[in-house]
Amino acid sequence: MANQDIKPNTAVIPGPRPFGRGRGRRLAPRIEEFAAVWVLRAAATVSVVTTIAIVFTLLRESFAFFQDVPVWEFIGGTKWTPLFKPSSFGVLPLVGGTLLVTAVAGLTSLTFGIGAAIFLSEYAPDAVRRVIKPVLEVLAGIPTVVYGFFALTFVTPIIRWFFPDANIFNALSAGLVMGLMIMPMVSTLSEDAMVAVPRSLRDGAYALGATRFEVAVKIVVPAALPGIVAALILGLSRAIGETMIVTIAAGATPNLTFNPLEGIQAMTAYIVQVNQGESPHGSVIFKTMFAVGLVLFLMTLAMNIAGQWAIRRYRNRY
Repeated sequence: MANQDIKPNTAVIPGPRPFGRGRGRRLAPRIEEFAAVWVLRAAATVSVVTTIAIVFTLLRESFAFFQDVPVWEFIGGTKWTPLFKPSSFGVLPLVGGTLLVTAVAGLTSLTFGIGAAIFLSEYAPDAVRRVIKPVLEVLAGIPTVVYGFFALTFVTPIIRWFFPDANIFNALSAGLVMGLMIMPMVSTLSEDAMVAVPRSLRDGAYALGATRFEVAVKIVVPAALPGIVAALILGLSRAIGETMIVTIAAGATPNLTFNPLEGIQAMTAYIVQVNQGESPHGSVIFKTMFAVGLVLFLMTLAMNIAGQWAIRRYRNRY
């Protein structure tokens, strides 16, 4: 029997792995996920704590204010003259002025914003949409103080040309410009809601002989109503809290009126007036700033609750 060359086994036997290397690789994603969760949790906690701190400050200072001024005088009074003698602390003129400007802004933004959204979602070609939509969004980046002077120096003379009896400072000018300011928000969010409507609804309406306008008004808008309502509520909340436009264009006259051609004073404008440093800290006049801020907070909260109810009420599931 011939001798056969027996080759030695030259296979390399791997040595022992360093302790913990594989385990560390397995734990790395878990550590990253753990850190991300805690960072997000901290961000959410900061927002909640900030909101609670703001509400606590408003309630504390407002409670001190209502120890000097009866609540019913503040809520039901129709005369607001805290800076004069004799002083009156009826907040209704400030609330009425804020709601008047907000109503004008809401009608303006609803008219132009929904119209722009319908055009962009149902009529405009893609090339036109890519041009118009950024142009609309540029309006949201203009400083509000610029809007205020634009309302006072450009819009108000036009209003007084049509209505000679209009005051220089009036609610109509401030409301119109404020509506233009929040129009990009309303149109963008409404257009997103309309684009999300299923194509099958449009095709079914076209198959039944509906025109493009009928499809847009009777099919797309009702189907996108929750998103439109959410956009409008968000825009109105932005309008209620606006300061510079109403301060510059609407004036500083607390006036309980339904005439938009007269001057008014919004709640935010009064807060700016008191916060100029002339009122002693801890005085009744200083505390009115927090009481008015509490009313403004409650109005915004009520508006958001109503918006959430409307969204749940008219929500469509596809």
